[in-house]
Amino acid sequence: MSVTGTLVQSYAVCPRQAWLMARQMEPEREFKLLVEGRLNQLEHYERSMKEIELPGMKIDRVRREGGRLVFSEIKKSTRYLPAARLQVGYYLLRLREEGVEARGEILVPKERFREEVELTPELEEKVSETVEKLERLLESYQPPPARRIRYCGKCAYAEFCWS
Repeated sequence: MSVTGTLVQSYAVCPRQAWLMARQMEPEREFKLLVEGRLNQLEHYERSMKEIELPGMKIDRVRREGGRLVFSEIKKSTRYLPAARLQVGYYLLRLREEGVEARGEILVPKERFREEVELTPELEEKVSETVEKLERLLESYQPPPARRIRYCGKCAYAEFCWS
């Protein structure tokens, strides 16, 4: 199993969710909040969407601004903002390793929120630490034990923990 930006974001929210996701254990496909998230992108950015997929990365939107590439991650709310920053940081780090200098941003259309993300030494260190922890987790044959956290109430994977 390899690390992806989505797994980095998921690990930052809940390591158990990341473990389940890495093993293709699908949450309820029609889970209301997942459907809303998919529709959110289409509703607000359909015309400007230029989604790209690279190994371990599925970037929501790419555009050129002042001669520099800008990669956008579109989210439904700011609730998971620290995790989204790590995800964007992971993309920026991977792109830099491939020789692509870019900047990132997090967009939350319903809240009219936009945050620029630069790959600072601090963010790079956090991303590297998270990736190391995630890689160790993915080597484990069992998921971490279920632990109630503040995100459990709106989690599509809740049935894997609390049924």
